[in-house]
Amino acid sequence: MREEIEAFSLRLGHQFADERLLELALTHRSWCAEHPHSASNERLEFLGDSVLGLAVTDHVFRTYPDVAEGHLAKVRASVVSAPTLAAVAREIDLGAALRLGKGEEQSGGRQKQSILSDALEAVIGAVYVDAGWERARALVLRLLEARIAQASIGPGGEDFKTRLQEHVARRFDTAPSYVLVEHGPDHGKRFYATVLVEGEELGRGEGTSKKQAEQDAARAAWSALVGDDAGAESGDA
Repeated sequence: MREEIEAFSLRLGHQFADERLLELALTHRSWCAEHPHSASNERLEFLGDSVLGLAVTDHVFRTYPDVAEGHLAKVRASVVSAPTLAAVAREIDLGAALRLGKGEEQSGGRQKQSILSDALEAVIGAVYVDAGWERARALVLRLLEARIAQASIGPGGEDFKTRLQEHVARRFDTAPSYVLVEHGPDHGKRFYATVLVEGEELGRGEGTSKKQAEQDAARAAWSALVGDDAGAESGDA
């Protein structure tokens, strides 16, 4: 299992100072039933659940200042749910690195939703213990930021880039343009976007991907334009 765990560490993008933490995070209780002197990942899962919740809550609170508390709660609930976490765990092939008992292995435990979602929370807890809040927060956003952005759109299904493009086309008869810059190392890179309309800056955004940074900038610009339009209509009245 050592090779699988090391390969998973590379996929995760975090080099553990204490590799035993990652090994513990990947140890299911079924393994412990067959290895009496080993410990399971349940304590790290307990911690990781809180770290995950705070990281997502902090991000949506800061990123969407105009969104009501009720919708923020729905966004958080959707991205910290077991189905979402299991899907993310499958994307990084967490299952391949799990330490499972023989019975759980034979019953397909490496693909079970509950085992994968719990193990991902344990991994987040392990990163927090190993490297602190900022590294754990960065990991959560790297894994979930795109899903947070999608969940924040809510009913209607249009993303903010589409909304902005349609609004700008109606109001200015042109299209918005985006300027992107990036900073940081490969494992923790952040992107910063500025959206321009007819050479005027209308919004800025950032994210762990180019797409998320542009979406964030488009959201800010769209909110500014819609607010301006609402104010103009009120003044006309």
